[in-house]
Amino acid sequence: MLELSFNDPDKLVLVSHALSTRSRVDILRLLSSRKMNVVEIAEALQLPVSTVANNVKVLEAAKLINTELLPASRGAMKVCSRNYDDIHIGFNLEKAVPKGAVRVYEMEMPIGHYSDCEVHPTCGMANADGMIIREDEPASFYHPKRVGAQIIWFRKGYIEYLLPLELPPNARVESLELSMEMCSEAPNYDNNWPSDISVWVNGAEIGTWTSPGDFGDRRGKLNPPWWLDWTTQYGLLKTWRVDEEKTTLDMNKVSDVKLSDLKLTHRPNVRLRIGVKEGAIHQGGVNLFGRQFGDHEQDIVMKVHYSVEKD
Repeated sequence: MLELSFNDPDKLVLVSHALSTRSRVDILRLLSSRKMNVVEIAEALQLPVSTVANNVKVLEAAKLINTELLPASRGAMKVCSRNYDDIHIGFNLEKAVPKGAVRVYEMEMPIGHYSDCEVHPTCGMANADGMIIREDEPASFYHPKRVGAQIIWFRKGYIEYLLPLELPPNARVESLELSMEMCSEAPNYDNNWPSDISVWVNGAEIGTWTSPGDFGDRRGKLNPPWWLDWTTQYGLLKTWRVDEEKTTLDMNKVSDVKLSDLKLTHRPNVRLRIGVKEGAIHQGGVNLFGRQFGDHEQDIVMKVHYSVEKD
């Protein structure tokens, strides 16, 4: 669920604008059941592809949908998926949240604030001003400068975060969402370089995403001027969601891991691990993007949806 209120007027205006035309509402309706590319959407709505493409950009800017470029018979195609099933708008700043209503605890963790790692070359990290450590030196991953990283890459291994979890003692967790921009790690870049990237929460492997490549066919929207054109440029924004029944990735089921497997109750934090398993079929590495690199202005975002029966 997307929560909107007067507490964040810019976000409220952005989403309201995205929902202000029938064609964009129709696009969201089409994406309620499956992913579709721009051409498929245009055919379904009987609209020009250019019109659909412009409307997709507006929906993407409002973070109502995710888009990813996938290989096609001629170049690449933009595939769209919906981010939310519901939107709640609160207009009263002073009104208390009703008992039993779903609330959202949100935490954004900078990618450089990891607590543990085990990485193997190729590996490195950089920020908006330049390289932070020398490339391909795993021991340097514990340098204090790592906290300022805006892009991190490694070929094998993992990186782990402790995300603070501050919920009321009587909270009942409804779902856990994790979103991050990432892709494979190839020499320079290679759009056709698959990598099986796994995600663990509190020691439970919630699923694996096979990244199709290390994307460098165009510059990332947020990349600083010094970043070279012939290297990794952007990733895909992936959203994992664990509820009481299953785990989904971009609304598609990826495993049977459920909330009870994560043991979230009475924990002060969530232990998140991202990596490539030693026995993975595609050991193509990981690129992880922060707010100043890639296409999406965010670090690792965690959202915990919960309810409180008694305050």
